[in-house]
This record gives sequence, C-alpha cells and structure tokens, in this order.
Amino acid sequence: MIKRWRYLKQIAIVTSGGDAPGMNAAIRAIVRSAYSKNIKALGFLRGWKGLITNTHRTLTPRSVGGILHLGGTVLNTSRSQLFKRQDGITQASKTLVSNNVDGLVVIGGDGSFRGALELSRRTNTLIVGVPATIDNDVSGTEETIGFDTAVNTAMAEIDKIRDTAISHERLFIIEVMGRKRGFLAATVGLVAGAEVILVPEMKLDREVVFQTLKENAAKGKKSGIIVAAEGVEDTAELAKEIESETGAEVRRSILGYAQRGGNPTARSRLLASLFGEKAVETLAMENGGSLVGLQKGEIVNVALDKSCRTSKRLDLNALKLAATLAT
Repeated sequence: MIKRWRYLKQIAIVTSGGDAPGMNAAIRAIVRSAYSKNIKALGFLRGWKGLITNTHRTLTPRSVGGILHLGGTVLNTSRSQLFKRQDGITQASKTLVSNNVDGLVVIGGDGSFRGALELSRRTNTLIVGVPATIDNDVSGTEETIGFDTAVNTAMAEIDKIRDTAISHERLFIIEVMGRKRGFLAATVGLVAGAEVILVPEMKLDREVVFQTLKENAAKGKKSGIIVAAEGVEDTAELAKEIESETGAEVRRSILGYAQRGGNPTARSRLLASLFGEKAVETLAMENGGSLVGLQKGEIVNVALDKSCRTSKRLDLNALKLAATLAT
C-alpha cells in the first residue's frame, strides 16, 4: 500500500468496464462520505475515456440524491482502447493534475483495477478501487457489488423457465454471463436447483453430462435445468448432442445483459455503502494503491498490485453440493 502525506481536498470517481447494479449506490456513498470530511468530489464520465478527454462534472450530496436504488451508473461507462496505451495513461494522469485531484476512486472489476494499477505508476494521485462486477472475480474480496443482484435476477428467470420445463417435460440449458469465470453460474445453479452446472474452470465432460441426465430420467425426472457460463463451449451444439444421446427435448435460453441491469438488491446496496465509506476513509488517511473488499465479515484494504496478480479461486464445493441436492 502506498502512503503519501498530504492534505486531501478533492477526490474523483470513475466507473469503468461493465456496469453492475449498485454502482450508483457506491457513487452516492463516496460523495456523501467525502463531503462529511470536507472533501470535494468530481465524477469523470464514460470510464477511462472521461479521464483522457477531461470530461467531468461536480458531484455534491444533492446531485447524488435519488440514485441509491438505480441500476447502471449515472457517470456512464465504456471500454477505452486508448487507455491501454502509454500515451492514454499519460493523458489521464495529466487530467488528474490539471483538476487538482488528490485521490481517485475506481469503481469496477479486475480489468478496471489493472488499468488503475498502471495509472498509479504514472501519477502521484492516490488511487483506491471499489469492486463492482457481476462476475465476482476480483481477488481480495469474497463478494463484489452487483453479484447478489445478478444472482437474484438470474434465479428469478430460471424459476419461470422451470415452470415451462416441467409443463412440457423438457430440458433447458440456461446460459448466464461469465466468459472466463464461473462464480455466477455456480451460485445461480446451486440456488436454482440446477441438475447440471457448467463453468469455464472445469473442462466440459460430455459423457458425464449425458450420464447424469440419463440417470435422472431413470429416476423419473422428466425435466431439468442445466446452468452454463457463457465461457463454456457452444451451448447450442451441446443442446443438439444431448437430444441425440438422451432422446430428451432440449431448449436453450440465454439470459444475456438483463443480468447486469435492474435495481440493486439490499445486499448490493449494503456492500456499495460500506465499500464507498471505506474507500473515502482510506484516502482521507492518505493511503492509496489498494482496493476495498469483504473478508470474513470485515471491510478491509487489499494491495492493488496483489489483487491484480492473483486469480480468485472458484469454490468447486458449490458444484458438488448442487449435484448432491439435485439427485
């Protein structure tokens, strides 16, 4: 963790990468916590692009009123290719200096924090990360803002699909977000009672899937749910193979971007509020180079470089429990 002694007068906020329910709640918590310490706040618009183009607006306790319950981000977000280049990072660091920004709060996921780490090496501005991503793949925190909301959104949709699956005696493959990681698929599959869960961390074994479904059919199960992360192999092709091997009627449903939207749950709002307060507290103590996270019920600081170089491990016990409960 980097420590620079200075008097903090103004902080800035940026929301980067994919949006997640609860980002607005985090913005609100950061701004109001900052003003309680006589620290002003700026919001850069459209992620890193706003830092490069110096596009921002002043944030006050009143301007962030009425956003606690809103999904998405009022600061907007985007993915900037220019920020991946050294000249883009250099321009972003100049923007921070020209606006007298003493501390920067980056709200986003692992990709955003890798960008924040690079920026921290080119600026004297203190930087703290607030984990907000439905993928829940940020190392150093047990849970990210928005994950609980995404789980509940997907679960509600699967509950509806199961009604149709039972009525028509079909198997459904439900594809959820997760190109590289399976945290969302594993949790959704468990709480939705899926018979099979497929995640990128485990190589797809078709024979095991076929055998599981055949055994379920032998027990009298005439319908079923398979939850698959989008990073698993082509689920359309898998659906055809399952039909061919088992004789069952299979349909596929892709939940898509709906998982990112919607009003944040109470859990996501709570984490956003706690993380936001901790981020301001960290900057007020003139500490940077870290992100805030949840560990064993406590809100803690984690070194930014350590988080970026560490891959968060998926607990495969969730998959084993799901398989046991689905018998």
